Amino acid sequence: MKIGVCVKQVPAKDAPLAILDGAAWIRESDIGFETNEPDTFALEEALRLKEKHGGEVVAISMGPERAKQTIKEALAKGADRGIHVSDTEFFKLDPLNSARTLSAAVRDENFDLLLTGLQSDDQGFGQTGVLLAELLDRPHATIIMAIEALEGRLKLKRELEAGWFQWVELPLPAVLTIQSGINKPRYATLKGIMAAKKKEIRTIDRAALGVPDAPTQRVERIYIPKKSKTTEFLSGSPKEAAAKLIEKLRHEARVI
Repeated sequence: MKIGVCVKQVPAKDAPLAILDGAAWIRESDIGFETNEPDTFALEEALRLKEKHGGEVVAISMGPERAKQTIKEALAKGADRGIHVSDTEFFKLDPLNSARTLSAAVRDENFDLLLTGLQSDDQGFGQTGVLLAELLDRPHATIIMAIEALEGRLKLKRELEAGWFQWVELPLPAVLTIQSGINKPRYATLKGIMAAKKKEIRTIDRAALGVPDAPTQRVERIYIPKKSKTTEFLSGSPKEAAAKLIEKLRHEARVI
């Protein structure tokens, strides 16, 4: 089974973020980066399928030169080779153009299965995997919690709302978006890290793919939420105070 896994590099969770002039993105020069956490679960699932059924796992990432580190980490964990779609300003792409780029980069690979994480930790649109399936004209399923590979098809467990799950079957080839928590991602071993140095990473310049980058949506502004503390006393009887508290939790705090 030939499996492709999209792994995105995102700002580290503890990175001190500063907004660029224009408020369209963050200043990247002074922060660390890491592999998008949902994508680590997709990679682990791909490696487990390879160990069980044989085949090849290819890690795919888009971004500037530093994005190769994310591919190298995937290779150290057991992926066989990598594809780096080089683009220094990929953060300006909306989900549709990101999917267009990735589909153009992997179309000739003819993957039996293409996996992505459910969403990215930075922008969190949760659309790229689904759009990728449409552009490649392949069946897809989202929020996957379990995969059983059968003869030429997949049996999948999807997470629904309110604690419900759904079992579906899809023919291969297919595209899946993987839910975080489906497995326990492995760490790279010293042997894996050394072996990764000899594995191929093919670089594709995004401009050479001929994919348009006219945006279909635009981020108006990003900002860091301001922290504030206030204390408010609710008057009236216990019943009246409880009713006021519920209203504030529902309409102001929006936690219920």
